[in-house]
Amino acid sequence: MNSLAKIESFLDDKIINTNSLGGGCIGNSQKIQTAKGKLYFLKSYPDTSSAILQNEANGLIELKKSRVIKIPEVIYFDDEYLLLEFITTGKRKNNFSEIFGKQFAKMHKCTSNKFGFFEDNFIGASIQKNQPYYNNWTEFYFNNRLLFQIKFAEQNGYLTSELRSQFNKLESKIDKILSGSDEQPSLLHGDLWSGNFMVAENGEPVLIDPAVYYGHREADLGMTHLFGGFDSSFYKAYNETFPLPDGYEYRINIYKLYHVLNHLNLFGSGYYPQAISLINFYI
Repeated sequence: MNSLAKIESFLDDKIINTNSLGGGCIGNSQKIQTAKGKLYFLKSYPDTSSAILQNEANGLIELKKSRVIKIPEVIYFDDEYLLLEFITTGKRKNNFSEIFGKQFAKMHKCTSNKFGFFEDNFIGASIQKNQPYYNNWTEFYFNNRLLFQIKFAEQNGYLTSELRSQFNKLESKIDKILSGSDEQPSLLHGDLWSGNFMVAENGEPVLIDPAVYYGHREADLGMTHLFGGFDSSFYKAYNETFPLPDGYEYRINIYKLYHVLNHLNLFGSGYYPQAISLINFYI
């Protein structure tokens, strides 16, 4: 039986054409066309846990609840496939960054009463620990983000005596580093870099490939500073819409650190010097 037969059954429509769109580091993507003329975006992750598909679907569904920024609609998912609305890409308009910054800020105004999410999910191919829920952001971020990655680094053989020593010093200062930034837990994309948003045909921003949880919004913005792709107009529009607390610039590096440690664990020792540098910024 055609492995796509269950999707055809769900859609009550026959798939007549598939085009590979490549994929990221771990996923495969296809554009599929049906006999009724419908277009869909189909993802699969053949070499990873099937849970990643459900997690991604749940993340997109959670982001869509904000109703302030374009999110692909989840059509169908199971252990093999995630079927999404197909979004035709377009060109940025002159005010794209301003619109994006405002919409992203409005999304962060969607809040919860606790830090975390109802399930653990993935950041790239790594498990992202969102449970248990926390009432305190510093405790959540240190335990479920930084310490979790350090333990992973130890398993992978990247936890040198230098990294262990510097991280222990960081732990003793984490309360001071994050002091003064207390806020309600915001709805976060969780992995926002230039490869995880797109421009729709009408020019509007679209968020894709999330690692959703409720956390401090500065963590989302910290990731945007890591690999580029976001200009000053984006940050200006964001801050005008939802002003950031004092000391935000100082805290950017602590939020970069989580993603750099994750890249160390995923891609190897090339990220080790950057991880040490980010830690040393605070000690």
